[in-house]
Amino acid sequence: MAGLPHLDHGKAMTQSTRKLLGTVLILLSLVVWSVLGTWIYMSFLAAAAWWLLIGFFAVMGMGWFFPAAWIIRWMARPDA
Repeated sequence: MAGLPHLDHGKAMTQSTRKLLGTVLILLSLVVWSVLGTWIYMSFLAAAAWWLLIGFFAVMGMGWFFPAAWIIRWMARPDA
């Protein structure tokens, strides 16, 4: 079956497929992270002091960077 590359199931994922999947994963993780941050704020921090809120929003604002960086690094890997 050398003439049918679409049937080669042993081949690793191509970079273009990783980019498509990675884009969807980043968008999905951003939505999940935002909902999580909003839920934490509304459930526990709505009446908190301003200095605590600044710290919370700083941590939440920077916290999505690490999973997104991992996904972007995975997306940019060259084809094997």
